[in-house]
Amino acid sequence: MIVILKQNPEEKQLGNLMAWLESQNITIHTSTGEMHTILGLVGDTSHLDIDLLRALDIVEDVKRVQEPYKNANRKFHEDDTVISVSNTTIGGDIFSVIAGPCSIESEEQICQVAQAVKDAGATMLRGGAFKPRTSPYAFQGLRGEGLNLLLKAKKLTGLPVVTEIMDLSQLNLFDEVDVIQVGARNMQNFELLKELGRTGKPILLKRGLASTLQELLMSAEYIMAGGNEKVILCERGIRTFETATRNTLDLSAVPMLKKLSHLPVVIDPSHATGISWMVKPMALAAAAVGADGLMIEVHNDPKHALCDGAQSLTPEAFADVMQSVNAILPHAYKAGKGV
Repeated sequence: MIVILKQNPEEKQLGNLMAWLESQNITIHTSTGEMHTILGLVGDTSHLDIDLLRALDIVEDVKRVQEPYKNANRKFHEDDTVISVSNTTIGGDIFSVIAGPCSIESEEQICQVAQAVKDAGATMLRGGAFKPRTSPYAFQGLRGEGLNLLLKAKKLTGLPVVTEIMDLSQLNLFDEVDVIQVGARNMQNFELLKELGRTGKPILLKRGLASTLQELLMSAEYIMAGGNEKVILCERGIRTFETATRNTLDLSAVPMLKKLSHLPVVIDPSHATGISWMVKPMALAAAAVGADGLMIEVHNDPKHALCDGAQSLTPEAFADVMQSVNAILPHAYKAGKGV
């Protein structure tokens, strides 16, 4: 249920209303916009009398919300959420670009790529230390050593870092990581999501390869219900009958998620297509359709990459993508520059 207040509600009346709602075991999420203040009521609201609430002097309207996700719902939070990440933001006036290798392989590799993507305009650095792989015999990442190398690249360039967590037991290693990524395979690892909801760190949540948008938002709700509202949604392609590409990039997810939720939405064209030459057109399409940013894999030597080389761009190709994306963005939304 949401309660829409009139402009400039009387403070004492508002305090009385909130105290009464809390006495009914209702959790209140307050969202203050330019025109209205909205109280999002989470809990068993079936016993609340809508007509009684509407009759209050400070209340303009009351609506029941049918969707099972409340915190992630735009009805509870009219304005787009902007998430601060170290020295940058995601959502709002900055088109964010997260770039870097699928897997961290050496100090030279991650530092070289980090400097290259920063020079091209990336706002955050990605790099995999723990790698979930379909085959148990494939390279699984450098793990703790990889995280240390990623933090060295962060110190070198000043770029905030994004890396994937696979298991709760790894959480204590992520203290200096700026954004924790939850991969597609873990989107419905609810115990992990609940724990991440207690961290207060920004969480980049990837859509599962066979998950609906409602299931993605319900996973976001698990994180937000724990008190962490810093969730970034990531569309990375879904599994369909098509075999020409690694996955099928669902660009329609961007406007739909923007309609349903206030959370920022980024597109990962690298995993979505699995083909390096397709990254540029899909990145342009993502920017055109209204995404808040991109997540792109960049490797200094894709042919010899230990992981996902076929979908990785060279630093030169990434710089070309950045130039092309900036050419189609509104002036106020140039990648990494803001207004």
